[in-house]
Amino acid sequence: MRPPQGAVPVERGSFTRVLLLWAVARAVNFGFLWGFYSIAKAARWGFGPDSERLGTFFDYLTGWDADRYGQIAAQGYPMSLPMNVSGDILPNNWAFLPVFPGLVRVLSDATGLGWQPIAVLLSLGASLGATWLLFLLLRTVTKPQPAWWAVVFFSFAPMSFLFVIGYSEGLFMALMFGAMLLAIKRMYLWILPIGLVTAYTRPGVLALGLALGIVFLVRFLRRRVDPFPVREWASLMVTGGTIAIAGLSWNHIAQYVTGTHNAYIRTELGWWLDYVGNDAFTPFTPWFRQAGTHLGVVGIVLVIALIVAFLALMWSRPVRRLGLMVVSYAFSYGVYILAVFLPQQSTFRLLMPMAPMMADERWSSTPRRRAAILVGCLVLQVVAILLLWTRGNP
Repeated sequence: MRPPQGAVPVERGSFTRVLLLWAVARAVNFGFLWGFYSIAKAARWGFGPDSERLGTFFDYLTGWDADRYGQIAAQGYPMSLPMNVSGDILPNNWAFLPVFPGLVRVLSDATGLGWQPIAVLLSLGASLGATWLLFLLLRTVTKPQPAWWAVVFFSFAPMSFLFVIGYSEGLFMALMFGAMLLAIKRMYLWILPIGLVTAYTRPGVLALGLALGIVFLVRFLRRRVDPFPVREWASLMVTGGTIAIAGLSWNHIAQYVTGTHNAYIRTELGWWLDYVGNDAFTPFTPWFRQAGTHLGVVGIVLVIALIVAFLALMWSRPVRRLGLMVVSYAFSYGVYILAVFLPQQSTFRLLMPMAPMMADERWSSTPRRRAAILVGCLVLQVVAILLLWTRGNP
């Protein structure tokens, strides 16, 4: 896929600009987090799933899911799963994939540092990689201004504080953006090792597999005007198929180790019990279940309206200008979220990998709009840190 007319090669000094942007954004994250940590400690607020009193700042930066990564790094995965009296599997560490805690364990052993600073430093380093790769990806498919401002919005986004806590989001996005860049350059076989690592970093690699399948189909249909040689279609098939298999494998691994049927899927459902009860998982129903349970028919209509709006966005001309791979991935990731996730407070961070969509030129078309979005990002980041980290479940 060629860059659109008007795009230019990455300018000299671009990495320095991105590095400075990243550093400023992470300083803002740390500043906001330190402020709420100080307030929470002074007010003696409870923190985390057990509402414990806060200890050190590192305790604050490695709470919630990060603490589970620390447990996995130290102890591995449980051999048996916790259940309630009804036989429902309760939340447990099998919901969290092994690459991030594995890296934490290796780096901690190599450096002698505790898992908490290692987890934060790993998240920081991965966020720099994700920011730079997003910039390279977008400079490949669009013009300098929308590409730059998309990276700015990504850096200061409401959920960007996740880049300085011990979460795997930054690593997942660095891998995903790198794979997308390789796909645009038609280096399909090189995506395979990246995709395999991504499959065990965070849930979501199935969206990449589906996106590669869409790319295969479109390129096959257009092969007369855009040659699709055997080397490319064969490598695309192998890569996409292998990634799809890897994306489905964790449930089988958890089932084999624990001896519990559908161990991973049932573990994920453990987080759904308080929202929609203990019905079995059926793909493409969670959003309707959640909406119908709490809003009735109105909720169902809202979900349908959201789906129609998403499809209209995907078909809009400014989005399609971002090219086949970006649109295929955004569409596939949206389908994935609709198919398997229950919408709740974690939805906001689950949408972060759709960051390439921010290169839609409508977001950055005027100075006033850019300023409004940036201010909105900062205000919502404060709200998110308070409600989705300090006082509530992220």
